[in-house]
This record gives sequence, C-alpha cells and structure tokens, in this order.
Amino acid sequence: MRAVLLTGHGGYDKLDFRDDVPVPIPEPNDVLIRVAAAGVNNTDINTRIGWYSKAVAEATDVGAASGIAGAQDDGWSGAAFQFPRIQGADACGRIVAVGDNVDPVRVGERVLVEPVFRGASSFDILYFGSEVDGGFADYTCVPSLHAHRVNSELSDIELASFPCAYGTAENILTRINLQAGERVLITGASGGVGSAAVQLAKRRGAEVTAIAADAKADIVRSLGASQVVQRDANLEALFGQEYFDAALDIVGGSQFGAILNVLKRGGRYGVSGAISGPIVDLDLRTLYLKDLRLIGCTVLEPDVFPNLVSYIERGEIRPVVAATYDLSDIVKAQEAFLTKQHVGKIVLSL
Repeated sequence: MRAVLLTGHGGYDKLDFRDDVPVPIPEPNDVLIRVAAAGVNNTDINTRIGWYSKAVAEATDVGAASGIAGAQDDGWSGAAFQFPRIQGADACGRIVAVGDNVDPVRVGERVLVEPVFRGASSFDILYFGSEVDGGFADYTCVPSLHAHRVNSELSDIELASFPCAYGTAENILTRINLQAGERVLITGASGGVGSAAVQLAKRRGAEVTAIAADAKADIVRSLGASQVVQRDANLEALFGQEYFDAALDIVGGSQFGAILNVLKRGGRYGVSGAISGPIVDLDLRTLYLKDLRLIGCTVLEPDVFPNLVSYIERGEIRPVVAATYDLSDIVKAQEAFLTKQHVGKIVLSL
C-alpha cells in the first residue's frame, strides 16, 4: 500500500512516501479501514521536528522545515518515540475487514477514527499516528471501539477535517464546562482547533470572543464569534481584569498572563497547545487570589467523540476545509500548513 513513513526527527526529508508498505493485519478486536482522507495537524509537524521534547522551549514554527537542534526522543507521552511511524491523527474511510472478535456486519461501514485510544485506565492511552500507526496510508488498523460509524452526506475530505481538531476543541469545552450565556475567549481562532472551538462554543450558546488575524476576522465571525481581536491586542485594555468566564487556549506564549488577568474570579482556563511557546510566566497570586482553575486537556472524555459524531450527523457544525492535497504531496501540504494563511483544515486525499 501507499504510506508516508516518518523516519526520524528533522526536516521534510524525514517524510518518506512509499508504495510498497504491507497492509496491516487486524488484531482480534481491531477493524481494518480503507482510508479515504486524512487531515494534517500541528501534532504531525511537532512530532517530526521533535518539539515535544522537554529540551525544546521555542515556538512550534522554529525549525518547522528543518527540525529543531537539540531535540531528544522523548515524545509527548514522555516515552521515546518509535521510528518509523505512519502519522496522521485524522482519518475517514470504510471498514474492509475485521478481527476475530468483531462482528463482520461492520464491514462496509463508513467511519471516523477517534484519535485517542483508551486502555485499562483513563490515562493509559495510545495516540493514533503517534504511539501507533495512523491515517497517512491507504489502510490502517484501529480498535473497533474507536472506529465510529457516521451517517452523513458530507464528503470524505470534509469528514476527515473533524476528528482531531473538533475532538480537541469539544474536549476542552467539556473540561471547562462551558455553559450557555457565558463569555469565552478563544485563541488561535483561525486554525483547525480554534475554528472548531468557535463553532462548538457557539453551539453551546456561549458568547465567543476570538483572537485571530485581521485578514481572517470575517471568516471567524461567520463561524460564530461575536467579536474578533488581533493577536497582539492588549486584552486588559479592551476587557478589564474580570470579563471572561472561561478561556480556551492553544497558543500559549507571551499572552498567557494576560489571558488569566481577564478571567473572572473562579474562571476556567483550558489548554491543549502552545504554538507560540510552551514556557510561560505565571503569577501565582493571579491564580490563587482569583480562584482560577487551570485545566490541561489531551485525553478525550469518553462522551466527547460520540457527541461530536452526533453533532455532525445532525448538521449542527460544519467542516472548514482550506485546501486538499494528494497523499504523495504531503510535503507541499505541510509547507502550506506552516504559512498559517488558511482558516480551518488542510486535508490529504487518498
């Protein structure tokens, strides 16, 4: 089969497009999926360049084309990353075979892959495309439990834009328990997770303030933002020190402290990214005197992905696809992704 193998940390030369990779064989509780489309995510690039290493303190765009000097093999989970690896946390396709313990009636189902595979305990997980092979291939094997049947008129490309970005966004909103009528601040609102979060927060009835570039403001408003402010805006000057009930942050970096300052007392801050830099300044007085809650969000809550599929099937959220590339053009797709000129998702077609 065709597949893209990540052969090590570094530049685009570590992405090896092959057409002679063996088709995987499903384990007893697995299904084999013929992949139709797979989305491109920050995590693909972060893993390639070694950004998850604790030795790295820079923003994600540093060394995005060539890799980051000094990066170690400690992955996001803390364990050494195993090469070669087929990446791709997003996948839409159809089940073509099943393991011995899976009902054969599942063959032919159109499915979305839930990208976080849960084990015996809540935090005993494997990430699709990281600890196990992912969607950048003609075929992939996943646990039957994490292959969710989806009934939708959307195209494969459109459906492949949902799993990672929308799953991440819905998980943060679930963790911070965002309610109708609350004010929420969303950073990185033009990217995959951010644009998903705007839609999903609006779906909950929240009042959304989004941070995005001026050139992308109209599109972000069309997704449900009540107002859009620039990335370098002085948040405290605009909103004062107690305005937002909650914040959803995927950017990190220098605005971290300002975000905490504009939260109300008892406010909630959910984070699942740090594209502007993982090392931030925290004034502990702000944290404890305002009774804030800081919540890290990686492992999806059990109801998040089934809920997401139901939103898709009912047409309550819509895909935002910026561009499509063939699997063989993965380098061009990542180059386009790194320009950050798009809104929404870049998707690979298989």
